[in-house]
Amino acid sequence: MAVETLLCAATDIECALLREQLQSVPSVAIIRTGIGPVNAAYAATSFLAKTGARCVVICGVGGAYPGSGLNVGDVVCAQSECYGDLGATSRAGFLDMKALGFPIIDGATPIYNELPMQIFPVEKRVAFVTVSSCTGTGAGALAIEERTRGAVESMEGAAIAHVAHLHGIAVGEVRGISNLVTDRNPGAWKLKEAAAAAQEAVISWIVRR
Repeated sequence: MAVETLLCAATDIECALLREQLQSVPSVAIIRTGIGPVNAAYAATSFLAKTGARCVVICGVGGAYPGSGLNVGDVVCAQSECYGDLGATSRAGFLDMKALGFPIIDGATPIYNELPMQIFPVEKRVAFVTVSSCTGTGAGALAIEERTRGAVESMEGAAIAHVAHLHGIAVGEVRGISNLVTDRNPGAWKLKEAAAAAQEAVISWIVRR
């Protein structure tokens, strides 16, 4: 049977339950991409080039920005994805790719920093932001939140969404909230719990399809 759904997770903790529950489902493939946008894009591209899939769903953990209204333990999906730090700094402030005049995907409707999503495995949808360096200060979080209007931060989503758009297939993303994005405090993070909650939501979505 051809692969219907490619599930992508950055780390083992973010895909252990997926493998346990879905490994025997022939229409589903699961890959651990590694952390960061380059690893994520490479892993997704390599799989799609060799095997193909009809859609891609990203699963993992993320941090919630202060004004998002989200709490640790919540599970949400991406209404959109955004490259939060792709652009240029200037004295006038941050310039995104639209301000610079360079789309990341050219076409009838150019795409700049923000990538639309087509798959929504859970009910609550918010804007996601992908960064290369996780935000570790309250001031930094507020700046990105204000600039992007995003709610959830991670390090891989936009890269995989970008690849899916280039391949012309639908993409979705589910993340469990492991922490609030503020002054860095790893001791307060709930990574295992958030990873499990996100995977359980994706498994439930796969079973319902």
